[in-house]
Amino acid sequence: MQNMLKEKFPYYVLGIDIGGTNTNLGIAGIKDSKPILLFSQNYTSKKLDSLVPAIQNTLTYAKNNYKIEVDFACIGAAGVVSPFNDSAKLTNVHWNLSSKELINKTFLNSVYIINDFQTIGYGLNLLDPNNKNDIFQVRFGRSDIGSSKETKIILGAGTGLGKSILTYDKIFNAYIPIPSEGGHADFPAQNNLEMQIIEFVKKIRGISQPLSYEELLSGRGIESIFLFLRNTKESKETNYTKEIENAVDKASLISKYKDLDETCKKTFCLFTKFYARCAKNFVLDSLARGGLYIAGGIAAKNKEIFTTKEFIFEFENAYNRTDLLKTIPISVIVNYDVSLYGACYAAMYKLLSEK
Repeated sequence: MQNMLKEKFPYYVLGIDIGGTNTNLGIAGIKDSKPILLFSQNYTSKKLDSLVPAIQNTLTYAKNNYKIEVDFACIGAAGVVSPFNDSAKLTNVHWNLSSKELINKTFLNSVYIINDFQTIGYGLNLLDPNNKNDIFQVRFGRSDIGSSKETKIILGAGTGLGKSILTYDKIFNAYIPIPSEGGHADFPAQNNLEMQIIEFVKKIRGISQPLSYEELLSGRGIESIFLFLRNTKESKETNYTKEIENAVDKASLISKYKDLDETCKKTFCLFTKFYARCAKNFVLDSLARGGLYIAGGIAAKNKEIFTTKEFIFEFENAYNRTDLLKTIPISVIVNYDVSLYGACYAAMYKLLSEK
């Protein structure tokens, strides 16, 4: 990056990724319709009272140290984004976003706000499928898929459940993501056990409406499945289950002990099965011949679950079009910076689209 900081670029953009834990800001130079990340800064989201100080610090640092001036920004936000992409109600921090406020209180002239899974979609354009630090290949699918420009999809369970459909833009020679709230679609139960899980989760979470996929495919979903199993006669109390039940972050411990404790193992078997079902339905909805990309911290830390018989069987288990499902490439995104890359890419895409 140090060598690139000495280079002069036609345009510069600010990309921002806001998560429940970290807020990352990066300055990128634009060259040959591609953003090149020059440097980034990291903040703890819950220690910020607004995004203004972080933006001002980053812009001032860029100007004072490298004579880089930036007035165009894109923010990837985990929350509900307005239809005009000018505000967002964040899910896991106590402050919200307003383009008008940020423009009035910083050096920026334009601020574009998008959903966090859109930033992952934009960021996918900058990842190398052959680099194991970027992409973990579960299976390659059709032999000719690498040269195709067919629809791709991103699916990821974390604090919530995110989805995005990627369509190819011939002008920019890149995939452009479409926002989605598909994580809130109803979970389709298929047997008595799954109906019991639904009723149990609705009771402990105080839900009267139909249960959504997100309530099972998320960190709290892992916890809910575990608590359901612990509530059955078959589950045995162990030192692991005692530790989990006393912990604040139960999901990470359930993941940690999934190969050591029977209840944790069963929890992840069900979680894996539900993940595969959601992925299967999303592939069929979007006809994503270009591939399924699984994102999020849970997937990156537990990528081996997507190679299991439980996942592949459920993913291909369809009354019709099993033939199609067998051809779909499956990958896990493991590059932590994909969202920051994507925010910079989205800023570039918006900026150049307006030129």
